[in-house]
Amino acid sequence: KIFHSIPLLESRGYRPLKMTFEDQLQALIFFHLQEHESARDLIQHLKEDDFAKECIAPSGGISRSSFSEIINSRGLKQLEYVFQSLCTQAQNVLPSKHSDLGELVSIDGSLIDAVLSMYWADYRKGAKKAKGHFGFDINRKIPVKIYLTEGNGAERPFVRSILSEGQTGIMDRGYQSHKNFDLLQDENKHFVCRIKTKTTKTILEEHTVDPNSYIFYDAMVLLGTPGVNQTQKPVRVVGYNIAGVKYFVATDRYDLTAEQIATVYKLRWDIETFFKWWKKHLKVYHLIARSTYGLMVQIFAGLITYLLMAIYCHEQFKEPVSIKRIRQLRNNIQNELRACGKNTQSDNRIVKEQTLYAKT
Repeated sequence: KIFHSIPLLESRGYRPLKMTFEDQLQALIFFHLQEHESARDLIQHLKEDDFAKECIAPSGGISRSSFSEIINSRGLKQLEYVFQSLCTQAQNVLPSKHSDLGELVSIDGSLIDAVLSMYWADYRKGAKKAKGHFGFDINRKIPVKIYLTEGNGAERPFVRSILSEGQTGIMDRGYQSHKNFDLLQDENKHFVCRIKTKTTKTILEEHTVDPNSYIFYDAMVLLGTPGVNQTQKPVRVVGYNIAGVKYFVATDRYDLTAEQIATVYKLRWDIETFFKWWKKHLKVYHLIARSTYGLMVQIFAGLITYLLMAIYCHEQFKEPVSIKRIRQLRNNIQNELRACGKNTQSDNRIVKEQTLYAKT
């Protein structure tokens, strides 16, 4: 259904495209589902595997050099369109957990190992890395936003771009920004952000807490040093103790209890679980591109693959994404192909027998 409305990808010259956008997308999804680790591995599969040759590879095949040129120069606009469309579809299909806590979006960055020839991916001397800045829908357990920078890229500027009005961003201490806390409130975007323990807090109103609770602090404050970096708007700070570790969390969510604020911040860990699973099982950071453009193509393809699997696993099994279901899907495809091959062989045998009979 999405393909009917995707912006058209046209050839830049007189020659027809060797690889259409649909071919490109299918090849990239195949790369992630099959856990390939390089473009060389993928191209070999497209040449030698029966299913890949018949259903994935473009008509006439594709060389490694042509594939590399395609990945690094085209399809990004179309991939972004598919990603956004699938996000909308997934949000309509997948059940919403924690709806009593509002629309929660965990925000975090993820480093991507680069090679030295990727000169744009500044990180430190002798090392190159890129960084993806992600928004992750906590309620439905799916990625919804992505921005890409060099490894040294600042994370805080992307918070306001990732969040939509009414959503609550969940962030760790690296995102503490008193200026951003003011701006987010102006834009009706909410936040639950862990802050440094030693942050100066000017108390405006202190709330009573249960002495037997793990919550030990709940107050309306101005954060920061007056005249230096103090917030202009009051924020709520909740302090709690878990396993001997003290947490201070700043928020503008006054509609939730202190215990609910602590629960919201705990849910931030879901994005870390997503990163770990996504990297390990879909091989999204095994580079098949070197340019900023190509890397975004690769990341969007990985996100699209994850969204497709999230929708598939829910509709077929009422389960979240799992490697078990991905492997099961791969096996089903291969089994169907073998069955199709046997039927074809049987049909060929019957035709030969009938031909021989007719000649006789």
